[in-house]
Amino acid sequence: MNAADHTRPGRPVAPDERAWPAVSVIMPVLDEERHLAEAVSGVLAQEYPGELELLLALGPSRDRTDDIARELAAADPRIRLVANPAGRTPVGLNAALGAARHGVVVRVDGHGVLSDHYIRTAVAELERTGAANVGGIMNAEGQTDFERAVAWAYTSPFGLGGAKFHLGGQAGPADTVYLGVFRREVLDRLGGFDEHFVRAQDWELNYRIRAAGETVWFTPDLVVSYRPRPHLRALARQFLKTGQWRREVVRRYPDTASVRYLAAPAVTVAVAAGTVAGLAGLVGPSWLLIGWLAPAGYAVGVTGAAALFGRGLPARARAWLPPVLATMHLTWGAGFLMGSRDAARSRRAAAQDAAASGGPAT
Repeated sequence: MNAADHTRPGRPVAPDERAWPAVSVIMPVLDEERHLAEAVSGVLAQEYPGELELLLALGPSRDRTDDIARELAAADPRIRLVANPAGRTPVGLNAALGAARHGVVVRVDGHGVLSDHYIRTAVAELERTGAANVGGIMNAEGQTDFERAVAWAYTSPFGLGGAKFHLGGQAGPADTVYLGVFRREVLDRLGGFDEHFVRAQDWELNYRIRAAGETVWFTPDLVVSYRPRPHLRALARQFLKTGQWRREVVRRYPDTASVRYLAAPAVTVAVAAGTVAGLAGLVGPSWLLIGWLAPAGYAVGVTGAAALFGRGLPARARAWLPPVLATMHLTWGAGFLMGSRDAARSRRAAAQDAAASGGPAT
């Protein structure tokens, strides 16, 4: 079935009507001591009718992640361990992909938990739609008040914007989806994950999938529980890196720039410029004090959004919302404005390699 068939209504296929394709689940893992066992359990409990293997690509973790992975592998022959000494997500994904045996590839993270029948539903959607990649909703779920605030921000237009995989929506073609279940032959044809992209490698791969004339399909029937970062410093580091690498996506693919991506950098510039002007007004021309309107107005905005729309949260989680929102917006914006030094070094290395070989640089 090709992508043009994706509007054709389908029906669930009973397991006794045909053989289900074998599936390889690939999971890059680094410092996941807290969540790895839960993530692996979510895969092994799928009750998928076909053959299933799980490949854990182990980076150089600083906690007990590797010990836990070895214990899990010893307890279940479906689990195989793959080395990822570089520790970078796309490198681990490609290492696991290279070791995978099967024609359907399910990408899962070490802090994500698949919903019941996730793989079976995704495989059925792959076959019904003819898509190259099928994915669904990133359902952020916090276990502490801080994490609950972060989870709320993930699923709110005030936090990460309006992407379907955060907010839900109708099934259909999409620019990108969370994680993904892929037809292996498409991944092989496109060269797998681009290891240049330390972050945003999913988005970049989905862009290439669509550019190749294939379909990326979103369905709200697929849900993955996501465990947010546990404290403000980790959240800031995550969003700074995400902003840096989103800038790299826009640099390589300028047509992907949008108002949603440029909003956080614009707010960051306004808040920073207003703060600098306000501070200058304390010792210089008093008219510069008007600059304080920018950070003050932003603070009022995030506080008001938290107060009006966060009412379903416990009081302590709701109190975390303003600093969580500000951290997400301003560190993402700062990262986008700064760009990534790692990306710049990677580009220089690629240019030098291309010059030495006589080929084009990316």
